[in-house]
Amino acid sequence: MHAVGAQQVEEAVADCVAALGAVTDRDWKGAGAGRLEWDCRKAAEHIADDLVAYAGRLAGRAASARLPFTIAFGEDTGNTGVLRSVEATGALLAAAIRTTPRAVRAFHPYPFGHANREGFAAMGVAEVLLHTHDIAEGLGISHEPPAELASFVLTRIFPRVKPGPTPWRTLLWATGRGELPGRDPVTAWRWSNNPVLRSERLALEGVTPAVAADLSLSGHGGFDWVDSGPFEGTREGAGMLLKQYEEGIFHPEWGMYVLVRREDDRAVGAMGFHGVPDPEGSVEIGYDLSVDARGNGYATEALRTLSGWALEQDGVRTVTAVVDEENVASQKVVTRAGFTEVTRQEGQISYAFRG
Repeated sequence: MHAVGAQQVEEAVADCVAALGAVTDRDWKGAGAGRLEWDCRKAAEHIADDLVAYAGRLAGRAASARLPFTIAFGEDTGNTGVLRSVEATGALLAAAIRTTPRAVRAFHPYPFGHANREGFAAMGVAEVLLHTHDIAEGLGISHEPPAELASFVLTRIFPRVKPGPTPWRTLLWATGRGELPGRDPVTAWRWSNNPVLRSERLALEGVTPAVAADLSLSGHGGFDWVDSGPFEGTREGAGMLLKQYEEGIFHPEWGMYVLVRREDDRAVGAMGFHGVPDPEGSVEIGYDLSVDARGNGYATEALRTLSGWALEQDGVRTVTAVVDEENVASQKVVTRAGFTEVTRQEGQISYAFRG
């Protein structure tokens, strides 16, 4: 599958070098970088250090903690040399993204302890865009990156940030660097990579707004699907998720998960929650399996995994599912997963799972 993110890293780095390359004759050490405590030189060095760190984690398949290396610039390294290092480390990250298999996840602390290649790409682009902005602000020059790059970041690692008037202004606001009408200033923030749960045969991969947008428009969402592809329920669920994101009420953990077969990295369906748990601690779950994948117990396995995870969360007491009376196959799935029938009305059966 095409490694989304490598090109965006390259474009962000090229934009950074073009903007800052015009002012390498300035005193970067004597100017503060925007609202940061660093000077402009330190901020530029930080860009290069993060890019190579992300490349190292992906290439080295880091399972925990930061790899024990960093970039250190000598006192005689000029601003031009620092920018050349940004170019080089950006190229390393882009290469790591292109050569890392889609299913690989490497260590990053926020918030689930890991990220995939697309997550590392978004984090790398964010570092470049935001710190280029900080440096430009400190040096008193104007700079605005391509809107597509800001959107790339927002739809992958800022899933709970409601879209604003423009992607760039929204990203600046979300990271405490600007204001948006009708929104309180941001004083503390962290980005968020997508959640992943694992069962015996499946990986349940949380869907980002970017993936949901593609699936809702008849795309593959970056997954290699079984031959029958995503079924209509998966595309409808992606559309619902996208609407939640646009309304600013999307919570990644309580969204949709694509079910990926671990043996061959092929997607077989989707499963997810209709929203966050209600005040009584109840949350509703739904699922959809591709035609070619049915009859193998994947839905039952995933349902047990996701329902069990839900009941481990604070305040959650019940997972519910509603199935049409005519859908016998789905009724068997929920009962095999440990759900029990609660009520029947208007052609539908309500089930509950309490562990």
